[in-house]
Amino acid sequence: MASSVKAIAVLKSDSNLNGIITFEQMDDKCVHVTGKITGLTPGSHGFHVHEFGDNTNGCTSAGAHFNPHSKTHGAPEDDERHVGDLGNIVADESGTALIDIKDSKISLTGLNTIIGRSLVVHADPDDLGRGGHELSKSTGNAGGRIACAVIGFAKV
Repeated sequence: MASSVKAIAVLKSDSNLNGIITFEQMDDKCVHVTGKITGLTPGSHGFHVHEFGDNTNGCTSAGAHFNPHSKTHGAPEDDERHVGDLGNIVADESGTALIDIKDSKISLTGLNTIIGRSLVVHADPDDLGRGGHELSKSTGNAGGRIACAVIGFAKV
């Protein structure tokens, strides 16, 4: 019988932005990321795992994108990308984003687990490292951090 590891991140911000994101990994396979975020401005928003689960000074304490292999920033389907690069989420006209991502670079187990790190939603679209801006290859030029949460073990 397959075993799974589950994690959760509960996003809250100073505004009315809220969300619950769940992560599930079956055996050593990809991680399925699902959830719903409300209170966003309509359009695309960068969505990343950052290196620290520290929100002492808000989302800035979360550090940079989780990048244990020292790669440049990229799209989720790229070989050359930060582990934490989950691309963009898209909010509809009501400000709601439904998340359904399968990713093989993040993990809920082992040395490079994302558990205990932060999930961050950015103000602007992530250009996936292709924008030509000076920040494209490091952050995707995704703008400020509008919400974050520590990723923790979930009740199974």
